[in-house]
Amino acid sequence: MFWGGFNTSVELTNTEEFCISCHVMEEYVYREYIQTIHYENPTGVRATCPDCHVPRDWVHKVARKVRASNELFHWLKGTIATREKFDARRIQLARVVWKVMKETDSRECRNCHGFDYMALNDQGPVAARKHREANEEGRTCIECHISIAHKLPEDFLDEAHDRFEREKVACNDCHEDAEEAQPEEGWWDEDE
Repeated sequence: MFWGGFNTSVELTNTEEFCISCHVMEEYVYREYIQTIHYENPTGVRATCPDCHVPRDWVHKVARKVRASNELFHWLKGTIATREKFDARRIQLARVVWKVMKETDSRECRNCHGFDYMALNDQGPVAARKHREANEEGRTCIECHISIAHKLPEDFLDEAHDRFEREKVACNDCHEDAEEAQPEEGWWDEDE
């Protein structure tokens, strides 16, 4: 009876409806998510909150639910109860998610996406090149796709542009509508 009750509660808390029952999630991050390709796309395949944030296998799922008890504590405490409080902590919250996703090799992303199944020839030239390089270098999804379902924290955008300038990353690696910029003629050159 205990086992059935426990498993039922784990599954009931593993739904999008449960996730957005918290006004912070429904008002802030869910509204961003419904504007993305993970919510609506030509194929009709939707990734819900648990698809991206909760592991499928039971052991990792329960471990994630245990870590979520900290989130419930902060919900009760009102740590992110207003837009201002949420925005002030957004970079910290995002970094926790990015760190976990990197440590798990973007396990939840790979439930649906995998280098072995990508038709690179059907992708745009930048995407195909970046996916090929990522696969060869052993990189993981979250290293490039950190804003795939949610808005990036403002603090991060400043850091990212500084880092990309140092690494001489071409503008169109992130902004597909930008003209291709090579390191010798990029926006980071001081004499332009």
